[in-house]
Amino acid sequence: MLILSSITKAFGGLQVLQNINLAIPEQRIFGLIGPNGAGKTTLFNIITGLLAPTSGNIEFFGHSLTGLAAHQIARRGIARTFQNIRIFKDMSVIENVMVAILRQARYSALRVLVPPALLGRQCVERSEARSLLARVGLAAKAEILAGSLSYGEQRRLEIARALATRPKFLLLDEPTAGMNGTEKHQLMEDIVKMAETGLSLLIIEHDMRFVMGICQEIAVLNFGQLIAQGTPEAIRAIPEVVEAYLGNESDGDFATAK
Repeated sequence: MLILSSITKAFGGLQVLQNINLAIPEQRIFGLIGPNGAGKTTLFNIITGLLAPTSGNIEFFGHSLTGLAAHQIARRGIARTFQNIRIFKDMSVIENVMVAILRQARYSALRVLVPPALLGRQCVERSEARSLLARVGLAAKAEILAGSLSYGEQRRLEIARALATRPKFLLLDEPTAGMNGTEKHQLMEDIVKMAETGLSLLIIEHDMRFVMGICQEIAVLNFGQLIAQGTPEAIRAIPEVVEAYLGNESDGDFATAK
């Protein structure tokens, strides 16, 4: 589905990514892990068109994405969330999702402000938005301001908004940040359900128990290089991977994560 060929990214003399080769198949929950500064978010930014690679090529279902703008890549079926939450805090929860639905339909986002009674089509879009909010456990909070949600709930709102673009491939950047144990467990169940509908996912996450518990395959970056790829069981047993995490308290007990 997604093939990265010899991806390199340099900022001046700093090599952030070095010769990354990675193939992600369809209908897969794929993890991307590594210590802070390993190059994970840079790779996300390159895949989604926010950054251009210094060299290399990206193919999505056989078509090159290299050189395309972010909105063009999104229209080809790739959506993402961000490490730093990006929602419209002064709009309601449901309006945040409807903006994405309207953009996907190539309508003016200003239509989100038109009362549903004056615009029959918007009733359908509002219903779709409620359905997406239900998928992430936010249906009951649809009408409140997005800024009043907890940090973990705002994370789930970002996921609902990304799903509103009807992606084939969803990239989640630190989706469990700010979530408690119960919320993380619920998110794991939600992601499994997404995958069961045919959606493919690539997840950056520092919670190793979450990664090991949900991902079918994992790639490991360290200092901008791909140092390992395989199943969670195989990754956990590679000494170089365990060594890359030693001394990084935010990653927890990597070797025993299950």
